[in-house]
Amino acid sequence: MCNLYNITTSQEAIRQFTGALRDILGNLEPSIDIYPNQFGAVVRNASDGLRELASLRWGMPTPTERVRGNSDPGTTNVRNPQYAHWQQYVGTEHRCVVPVTSFAEPSPNPTDVDPETGIKRNYWFALDETCPLFFFAGLWTPWHGVRKVKEGPGDHEVYGFMTTKPNALVAGIHEKAMPVILTKQEEVETWLNAPWLEAKRLQRTAPEDALVIVEKPATQIKNPQPAPTQGSLF
Repeated sequence: MCNLYNITTSQEAIRQFTGALRDILGNLEPSIDIYPNQFGAVVRNASDGLRELASLRWGMPTPTERVRGNSDPGTTNVRNPQYAHWQQYVGTEHRCVVPVTSFAEPSPNPTDVDPETGIKRNYWFALDETCPLFFFAGLWTPWHGVRKVKEGPGDHEVYGFMTTKPNALVAGIHEKAMPVILTKQEEVETWLNAPWLEAKRLQRTAPEDALVIVEKPATQIKNPQPAPTQGSLF
């Protein structure tokens, strides 16, 4: 389950790739790691028909029967869109794409732990060693609720992204799932605009040569942060 990814690109590159005509994102940092419940960039079709680049909070509303306690920290990854809860979000008005340049999965080796923080070190995946821009196939929605108890109830715009069976490279690190990746402009167009029966075909395992490992625990230069526990996969 992917609960950490990085964006190292420009807003102009995202707009050019997706054809976004409106940018309400604010300033995108040159390089930023995104964790659950943080704000991340997405491209969506707005209610007025314009395609826009916006900032939303990572974590879709969790099915009521799975919420524990007085807050919903959000569901980051969606594996089964046929599940009744997710069916309300599969229309084009709720689809988005999430810009990414690399994503992380924790090492399965129990010894790959930062000695100072006690946190599992990560493997980082990208399209190639230069970490070019690509996208996750995502869903988004407006939502009213409690994300953190100390914040109280509020209005939010939230997102998550689809996962699927991992290819051999990712399965060697995380055997359960990998994000649905979109690397071509026509794939972005299909995800954002096509009827669901066509768009859902993009929820497929990436080709075996689609990704490379660009960073391993033994050579990590990142300063790992505690990965939030929120987010679920079902």
